[in-house]
Amino acid sequence: MTHRTTITLDDESFAFLNNIAGDNRSAYINELLKQEHKNYLKQALLKANQEEAQDSDYQKELKEWDITLPDGLSNG
Repeated sequence: MTHRTTITLDDESFAFLNNIAGDNRSAYINELLKQEHKNYLKQALLKANQEEAQDSDYQKELKEWDITLPDGLSNG
């Protein structure tokens, strides 16, 4: 599914878009947005990991669960 939208660009941005995107401005903008979405998700994951690493209660809980890792596994 696709959607149409109207955006307003200043002259410099519009000239750059026309120059770099050629005839398919929509495809270019779609790719930019997809890449920005990936960057956003990476940053959100990094932030969550950093918060998790700084949470001493969570880290303690993880250590308590670490003893269950070899459950049911043989040493052979």
